[in-house]
Amino acid sequence: MTPSTVRPAAVAGLFYPGQAAVLRTQIDGELAAVKAGSTQLPPKMLLVPHAGYVYSGPVAAHAYATLAGARGRIRRVVLLGPAHRVALRGLAAPTASAFETPLGRVAVDQAAIASLADLPQLSRRDDAHATEHSLEVQLPFLQSLLGDFTLVPLVVGHASPAEVAEVIERLWGGDETLILISSDLSHYLPYAQAQASDRATIDQVLHLDPALAHEQACGATPLGGALLAARRHGLQPRLLDLRNSGDTAGDRARVVGYAAVAFESPDPLGAALLARARNAIADALGLPTGPEPGHHALDEPGATFVTLRRGGELRGCIGTLEAQRPLAHDVRLHALGAAFRDSRFAPLAAWEFESLEIEVSLLDPSEPIAASSEAEALRALQPGVDGVVLEYRGRHATFLPQVWEQLPAPVDFLAALKRKAGLPEDFWTEALRLARYRVRKFAELRP
Repeated sequence: MTPSTVRPAAVAGLFYPGQAAVLRTQIDGELAAVKAGSTQLPPKMLLVPHAGYVYSGPVAAHAYATLAGARGRIRRVVLLGPAHRVALRGLAAPTASAFETPLGRVAVDQAAIASLADLPQLSRRDDAHATEHSLEVQLPFLQSLLGDFTLVPLVVGHASPAEVAEVIERLWGGDETLILISSDLSHYLPYAQAQASDRATIDQVLHLDPALAHEQACGATPLGGALLAARRHGLQPRLLDLRNSGDTAGDRARVVGYAAVAFESPDPLGAALLARARNAIADALGLPTGPEPGHHALDEPGATFVTLRRGGELRGCIGTLEAQRPLAHDVRLHALGAAFRDSRFAPLAAWEFESLEIEVSLLDPSEPIAASSEAEALRALQPGVDGVVLEYRGRHATFLPQVWEQLPAPVDFLAALKRKAGLPEDFWTEALRLARYRVRKFAELRP
């Protein structure tokens, strides 16, 4: 490998530290700050932001933390990001045989790129890569976590989601291949406006809707193609973090939005929990039940919420915050509670069962939110990610992370949670206790 074939780092010292030791320290710190979730296999695909590390690093770390156990397992990364500095039709691959950062060189998988040679939307353009930051900023995180891997770097210009998806399909591979999509969300909106816009964008992403505009995400084109591919392969999206530069770097006048999303193969534990929830309700109604796949975690203590909907409207929701019984028993108990003992609704009737949509949320243990003021508490909340528990002198209330879909602004979310606990919206005292938890959400794929 000669120096002339290496694409040198273009934004080291600008978007991220240019010295290897400082860079490693920053990445290690960002990853250490991420609360470890439930152990799972690495995702097949990730959505990660690409701003300077001081702005987007804390959000990117939530995506990269899912790769903590992937060293030696993931050996190839297909990396797609938008073209910021060169007008480009289609997708551009480099001729360089390696990309360089302060942490060393990453070999380009030229054989994989050669396999795309017959696609008219692909070209070889080193100028598209020379100063492009959307791909480069991902490499130090990948180098830190994966060690030795090869790279398929693709800058995406004007193209259709279908054209991007066709390229991704060619490179899909197996467990050895990670698909990485680099994109920020809204740009330079006021803080509250950005929160609402980014929440709407992420709702589309979580529904695998590829019809994204570039005002929503600078990487709308590669992301749209990735969402098409995710739908074809049955991947399930999971929101890991959603914030903006006003949360990470202070200035809220004009912010840029960032999200971390994992796209994973269907979890066998989810299928096992959903089957038991549906069968518990069917059995209580005297209706036929179906098969129940097994899973080793079912006999372990676990805490679930079961949410029922019909036609998209809430029909019942019951659960517990702390693990008190085996997971299989817990999910059956709360399925029956949501169907027949939620005081907000009449007991479920047999005629409603066929159109029932069931969702199971598996809760991680909660952790306290340290806040001496309401403003501090609002800054600590992570919209779309945190479930929140409120306690005050015997009053308790909780909202699952799904509630952010209706209340995307932290101030509205917390106000509604206080109302649920029977407190005034403007109530605050240092004796009020808040805690956060995360969930793994499993929903049935109904026709």
